[in-house]
Amino acid sequence: MPEIANVRAAEVAAPEPGLTKQEIIARAQALIPQVRDQQAEAERLGHHVDALDSQFVAAGFYRILQPRRFGGYEFDLPTFWRVTLAIASGDPGTGWGLTLGAHHALVVGSYFSEDGQRDIFGLTGDYHGPHRAPPTGTAEPTAGGYLVSGTWDYSSGAPHATHVMVNAMLAGADGQDRSSALVAVIPRDQVTVLDDWGNGVTLGMNSSGSNSVRVDRVFVPTHRTTPWNWTRLTEPAPGAALHGNPMYCGRIYAVYHGGLVIPVIGAARAALAELEQIITTKNTYMPPQVPRYTHPDHQRPYGYALALTDSAEGLLLHVANLYMEYCQRWASTGEPFSREDDVRLYAMVQQAGQLAAKAVDVVWAAASSSAARHGQRIQRYYRDVSMYHGHIAARYLNTATELARIHFGLPDTLF
Repeated sequence: MPEIANVRAAEVAAPEPGLTKQEIIARAQALIPQVRDQQAEAERLGHHVDALDSQFVAAGFYRILQPRRFGGYEFDLPTFWRVTLAIASGDPGTGWGLTLGAHHALVVGSYFSEDGQRDIFGLTGDYHGPHRAPPTGTAEPTAGGYLVSGTWDYSSGAPHATHVMVNAMLAGADGQDRSSALVAVIPRDQVTVLDDWGNGVTLGMNSSGSNSVRVDRVFVPTHRTTPWNWTRLTEPAPGAALHGNPMYCGRIYAVYHGGLVIPVIGAARAALAELEQIITTKNTYMPPQVPRYTHPDHQRPYGYALALTDSAEGLLLHVANLYMEYCQRWASTGEPFSREDDVRLYAMVQQAGQLAAKAVDVVWAAASSSAARHGQRIQRYYRDVSMYHGHIAARYLNTATELARIHFGLPDTLF
């Protein structure tokens, strides 16, 4: 495959054409205290506060992976993950909602037609929203498109979304037939966001905006749909040629799971900050009473949790760099970014999640019992990480089995 050359002019100007990767990362890091200060209110509301989301929009966070042709900055995955890691270290739930609301610009740029992208990104390039992959809705063919109906739970990022992306089965099709599933993008004003998230509805991640969404026979034109065959294509997605950028080759496993692990690493960073506050401001209980940070019993868990968190972040960012290398390799040499490559990256991201979750466990055990009280930040982070433990995508032993099957050429059953 020859290297792709970008010959497409921008149709929608990015708000800040000269914005750099370093500047957008610095913006995210500067917002950490503000993100942290709104934790309790965001947890009550079920999503980060509106004023903060306006800052995310103004800072360009939703445009990091969006094609430059349609108003994005078209940076790269390492930049996007560094930005969202910073926000997640302010509040894991807010980081979850932001990441899952923003990274779907990458798949729109990869899989939708030119006309579809022009419509979805619109005249201003303002696009962000969830993608709910289980095909729990139906799509009834009609002239020029489909009538889509259904309810999709856990649509993270929905409260602040401009659009929602949902999977639906063609009406009357066998629910097990993947070839009958399609992806539809629907403007937010045609969607009902249900009031079923936040304020303790779930144990953790109450601020993630993971509400259910519902539509009833909403017309979706054909160009705002695409087949749900993303995970097993043997050629790059059409967006790679459309945008002249191999980042839009369409591999999504590591990208999607990264959106779940970034909040866990953020929780570990935030929990470490709380533990440092505790051990640098309190003395040991037993005499001779000394500052806790000077005692080995408190140095040990802090150092261990720090090492686990650094390792998790390092592994995640290594995956981000490998992802970009594999995309470029496919374009420049023809060596595919294979399904095995993608599942291996996904498995690595899962291990980063395990390391970060362990770090939070270590901090939880090392913090004083007052950290378990309602309203305490460490308790919130512990609850947030518990939601990752229960997520179907975090089952690393299942992925390990599937990875071995792919490696040995056995039938591939991972969704």
